[in-house]
Order: sequence, then C-alpha cells, then structure tokens
Amino acid sequence: MSDGILHILSPLSAPWCGWVMVGLFLCAVLSEVFQPGVIMQSPLSLIAQTERTYKDSPANFSGQLLISVFRIGTLSMALCMCFYEGGTFRFGAFAAICGLIVAFILLKMLCNILLDYTFQFNRRFASSYEHYANIATMSICVLYPGLLVLLRIGALSATQWVLGGTALLFLLLCGYRMARTYVYSPMALVYVILYIGTMEVLPLALLYYTSSQILSI
Repeated sequence: MSDGILHILSPLSAPWCGWVMVGLFLCAVLSEVFQPGVIMQSPLSLIAQTERTYKDSPANFSGQLLISVFRIGTLSMALCMCFYEGGTFRFGAFAAICGLIVAFILLKMLCNILLDYTFQFNRRFASSYEHYANIATMSICVLYPGLLVLLRIGALSATQWVLGGTALLFLLLCGYRMARTYVYSPMALVYVILYIGTMEVLPLALLYYTSSQILSI
C-alpha cells in the first residue's frame, strides 16, 4: 500500500543520522583510549603553562585522527540541523559540509603557518596551537550532547541557539588563552582582538554562511 508514497526523512527519522551520532561517539571514546587525556584533560589547557597536559606520552596518530573526525562530524551535524527547513535530510549534504569544514581548517592552517613564518612566533605559536586544539575539543564536547537532546525532543529550531552558544564559548576561551600567552601591554591586547576577529570570527561567519548556501540548494 505504501509503494507509491514518498517518505520524507527528517533528522528525527533518517536512519543514517543516528548511526553517524553513534559513530562520532565511538570516535571520541577511541580517541581517549589511543591518546589518554586528549578529552578528559583538555580543560586543564586553560590553566596549564606547558603545551598539553596529556603529552606525557608521545602523540598517537590514530587518537588525533579520531578526535578530529569527532570535532568535524559533530560541527557538520549541527550545521545541517541548523539549516534544515523540511524535505529529505540527506547524507550527501552532511558529507558536503564535512568537506567544507576540512577545507576551512586547511586554509586556516596555511594562514597560521604564514603568520608564524612572517612574525617568527616559533615555539610560543606552536604552544598556542596545541591549546587551541584542546579548546576546540572542549567546545565540541559541549555541543555534542546538546545535539543529542535536540534530536530526541525534536526542537531543531533551537539548534541555532546551541550552535551560537558553543561558538561564543569557543571564542571566549580562545581569547582568554591568547590573552594569558601574549598580552603584556594594551597594544598587545589590541593585536589579540584583531587576531580573534580575523582568524576566528570571520572564518566562523563564512563557514556559517557557506553552509547555509550549500544546504539551501
């Protein structure tokens, strides 16, 4: 009887959506197994004076890869839910947003390498980059359970508020960490604010806008 009926798959009913969230959770768990402390000790990066509190043992490539997949996949799912306005919730759109985020990350890395080469930040820059990764992990760990709750209760319209709150948390933590590392004068504070605006706020705004355009096609 239902052969001729078109079934619309929303984030609440699309089977792949649940499997992706389970897969992301497994990535987070396995990353902690392969690289102990990559998640559990990341909050300590805000007060640590060294590069990473979990770097007592050599960095594990599998652990770093899995935590990167967890961060990228969770942010992609949040963006997909944020701009969902009806119709079939397609895995292809999710994959496209994942690719977009990877492209943004690579571009940002190239810009940071250029800054490092131009101004010769050297070891202090490398230390800030490690803390940046920890802050990103903390922010995504806040975002992930929020998405699970929204998927459960069906309040997809609240995703923008959850995503915006997570982005604000991320920017505040980045500003705090960079202020502790670099601010020794009022002029240095101006430089930190300019960096946050150029290298963090602007890319996030472009990512938000580009994602909305892709998902509206």
